[in-house]
Amino acid sequence: MQKSRLGQVTLPGAVVLVVAVMVIPLPASILDVLIVANLSTAILILLVSMNVKKALEFSSFPSLLLVVTLLRLGLNVATSRAILSEGHAGGVIATFGSIVVGGSLVVGLVIFLILTLVQFVVISNGSGRVAEVTARFTLDAMPGKQMAIDADLSAGIIGEEEARQRRKEVSDEADFYGAMDGASKFVKGDAIAGLVITLVNLIGGFVIGVVQMGMPVGEAITTFSLLTVGDGLVSQIPALLVSISAGLIVTRAAGGSDLGSDVFAQFRRQRAAVRAAGVVMLMMGLIPGLPKLPFIALGVILLLVANRLPREEELAIEDAPPSALAAIDAPPPQSPQQLAVDARVEPLELNIAFDLISLVDSSTGGDLLDRVGALRRKIASELGFVMPSIRTRDAADLPAGVYVIRVHGVEVGRGVAPVGRVLVIGDAFDGLPGDDVREPVFGLAARWVPVEFQAQAEIFGNTVVDRSTLIVTHLAEIVRRKAGRLLGRTDVKVLVDGVRATDPQVVDDLTTIGVTIGEVQRVLAGLLDDGVPIRDLVRILEAIGDRARTVRTVEAMVEAARHELGPAITSGLAADGRLTAVTLSATTENRLMSGLRVADGVSQIELLPEEADRMIRQLTELVHAAGVQGISPVLVCSAPLRSALARLVRATVSGMSVVSYTEIGDHLQVDVIANVDITPMTTPNPFGSSPEDFDAYAVQ
Repeated sequence: MQKSRLGQVTLPGAVVLVVAVMVIPLPASILDVLIVANLSTAILILLVSMNVKKALEFSSFPSLLLVVTLLRLGLNVATSRAILSEGHAGGVIATFGSIVVGGSLVVGLVIFLILTLVQFVVISNGSGRVAEVTARFTLDAMPGKQMAIDADLSAGIIGEEEARQRRKEVSDEADFYGAMDGASKFVKGDAIAGLVITLVNLIGGFVIGVVQMGMPVGEAITTFSLLTVGDGLVSQIPALLVSISAGLIVTRAAGGSDLGSDVFAQFRRQRAAVRAAGVVMLMMGLIPGLPKLPFIALGVILLLVANRLPREEELAIEDAPPSALAAIDAPPPQSPQQLAVDARVEPLELNIAFDLISLVDSSTGGDLLDRVGALRRKIASELGFVMPSIRTRDAADLPAGVYVIRVHGVEVGRGVAPVGRVLVIGDAFDGLPGDDVREPVFGLAARWVPVEFQAQAEIFGNTVVDRSTLIVTHLAEIVRRKAGRLLGRTDVKVLVDGVRATDPQVVDDLTTIGVTIGEVQRVLAGLLDDGVPIRDLVRILEAIGDRARTVRTVEAMVEAARHELGPAITSGLAADGRLTAVTLSATTENRLMSGLRVADGVSQIELLPEEADRMIRQLTELVHAAGVQGISPVLVCSAPLRSALARLVRATVSGMSVVSYTEIGDHLQVDVIANVDITPMTTPNPFGSSPEDFDAYAVQ
């Protein structure tokens, strides 16, 4: 018989068998066969539940749970009829009853009640609650998972076929846990039914034995209690096994192997924990009054096992994908074309140490590449251009746990992400072991602590960041700062072609004037260097075209685009409709204007060293004092000075933007907090002393 036909016949036949078993009296020999088949089915389901790698591999379990529950209840009816009508129900039930009861009816009943309570109170309630919560969380997470799949598809990380398959898995997962939520009620009802059936058999058997069969009271109690307890056990034990299977299925997270292999593999990675457990056992063996031999023996065994477990360095080598090991051992490629590709400098590179390879290997649970794909979509929506693909390399010369970010071959960022640690950011580090560091993105105080202390760190109110999140956050900040250098002409060509499809006249005007893609690229790069998004590309191109009719310098076209986008730029720098501004005194502005020079289309400000030093010092003190108050001030100047002054400030003062008066939208309220004066007789800076002085100096 073919496999499909076997499946089509077996389960319907089993359901029909339930009806036959309930209605037709069966001989004791057939009952023995059915009882053994019921027990073997429960054992088989339990073993399958333990060997699946993820719950969806046993997606038929909810329906199968209903079928085996009905079969077991039908068999209960048949055995109860045999017990009450004939006074026996086969050798299996009699043997179970005599072995467990052991001559004491009380012992048999207590054991039966304990099994029933374990199934009903512990396993059934627990698995039912887990199924309910998992179903709710799975349904809540569906939109986010669908959006992540769409993001990966848009970023080109996956193809259409893989996206369709992942969507189906998300839908199947939600359907499965929803079905398990309902199927768990069968397990609970089965336990209640078994308890009621046993009670009925005890009372009914006693009455039938005394009244109908004329047995003495003692003989009736002994005979029917033995059979009833045996019947309860042969039905309750398979029910307990199936209930355990249901609990295993709903609590099974996706792993790389079966449950037993996953458990042993994960304990194998906890060398320190096993050693600590051995020490604790030895110490408990020294407590007066406790038996010393079991504690000392178990402690020594745990210490020996811990000594045989691999160290972190060995685990890092084991976790490395075979391709990485092969790449290290293999000789360099001999193909000139391959050598040229390998030697080419990529716009954006991420070099990682050998022990960080697991972060990019999806087969070991690494999600770094998936997060980078999501980052590309976020940067595109935030800045208006698609960041280049990141080439990830494993660098054998990097120390353990170190990663390096390069832009066009130049190192622009470096950090550490040690294996088995999480980064805790905050100021409540008491009781948390680890190494104190500075968070590489914003320079905040942080500590790398073992992952086992993550929950404790969160309880203390700290922010906990895993290694992949840290690297992606660092990468995102680098991309934002270096966006102008990452924008290539091919990227600009794609953006301009997108505008041509919706606003062809704008691109035609640029072509008529003779503005090249290279000029547009340099203008857009200048805007990105100033932190200005280029999402409103149509207006930017219109401004470039209008200015290019008279002046073709890049700086002039950048300023024209900024003037067009001015209200949007200052709105992004404001908070709650209020722009915190720092202005220049009249004498300072006149001095800067007198020192303004233009060479090769680029404006520069000529200042005496002491004048430049006074301005930089005042602006630095302002930014620091404002940062204490959670304020980001903006330097406001006249339009001719903005470009040259912005280059000077960007190179010397971190965290301050420069805008012109013409860029401030009339929808904003401007709060001037300070006036910069670089003349020698300037009064002492009042806003660098303390936050209180800073607040007192602020004016509306």
